[in-house]
Amino acid sequence: MPASKKKAPAKKTVPLSARERIVLTASRLFYQDGVRATGIDKIIAESEVAKMSFYRHFPSKNDLVAEYLQRRHESWMKWFVAAVEQRLAQPGAGLEVIAEVLREWFEEPNFRGCAFINTQAETPAAEERLNGVIRDHKAALQTYLAELAQRLELEVPVQTAAHAMVVIEGSIVRVQMTGDLTVCDSCSHLLRKLGRTARRSDTASADSGLSPYFPGF
Repeated sequence: MPASKKKAPAKKTVPLSARERIVLTASRLFYQDGVRATGIDKIIAESEVAKMSFYRHFPSKNDLVAEYLQRRHESWMKWFVAAVEQRLAQPGAGLEVIAEVLREWFEEPNFRGCAFINTQAETPAAEERLNGVIRDHKAALQTYLAELAQRLELEVPVQTAAHAMVVIEGSIVRVQMTGDLTVCDSCSHLLRKLGRTARRSDTASADSGLSPYFPGF
């Protein structure tokens, strides 16, 4: 008779720190309900921390919003880049794979648009710190798109990335507003057309100092 196997000791779950509970709770509520609609008292109650503990970690609400946006930037970009790169491994894949990645995101039950666009709409122009985090996120996304366009051997990759940003952000807002996932088909069509147009030999030269004209786009 085989010797009885000893059960492996159960792994101890390390409790989250007060700071981590605050950030995770706030991130969920900010994205779900909006920054302005989410009060400090609700975050404190749901994260189960003392008010003194909250203000020790985050002296102001904007400190917490900045932390939320920075973490959102890191997690979203990591996911987005990995998902795009995976699809680009397919033969003949181009910019249009971005539409497939966006559809995956749009289909998530808790999708509520772009956290940065949403926060921008609620943030006064004078709040430079938060607006700076938002601009940095969008700049990082556009830089990745330009690098992607260059790898795909598209002409004027910087301008191509700028056009792609308009298509991507327009798609995000339209799906948030309407819930209509057929927007992804339009997004795919426009990105594919953008890729074809950017390959044309008659595209304006970047050395000419002129912005390229994409006929019919």
